[in-house]
Amino acid sequence: MAFDYDQDFDSIDFREQPEKYQVGRGEQGVLLVEPYKSEILPHWRFKTPDDARESSEKILGMFEQYRKEDDFAGMDMARKFIQMGYTRSRRYANYKGGRKYDSDGNINEREIDEEKAESARIFEKVWIRVREDEDYLKRKKAHQKKYG
Repeated sequence: MAFDYDQDFDSIDFREQPEKYQVGRGEQGVLLVEPYKSEILPHWRFKTPDDARESSEKILGMFEQYRKEDDFAGMDMARKFIQMGYTRSRRYANYKGGRKYDSDGNINEREIDEEKAESARIFEKVWIRVREDEDYLKRKKAHQKKYG
């Protein structure tokens, strides 16, 4: 099922209406789904390895708290932010200013920034941990079976 970007994200509280939450692919909806975006985004940082470590640990803690609250949408949104920590820091590690494409649409030359690459590795370890978590996978399958 394709991610529905036509939902009224401004008026839906996905904690109150979990049946409207869609897992989607990858990071789809990560900056749209409330109240999770507002809860997690303030903790999302990757500029330095120390930022990435602190951020990934905080968001992992939120993932675990959402689990305790039986809040799959929260767990999945925490997973999305962790995944985005990896993908964005990897992008900035590979391309100065995070710009993969030039103004003509051509791919820029890679310039590896080792500090950002370390941030990416930090987030990647946490991302692998949450995306392979057996309880998370069981909850994801149940949510998708029940709500699509």
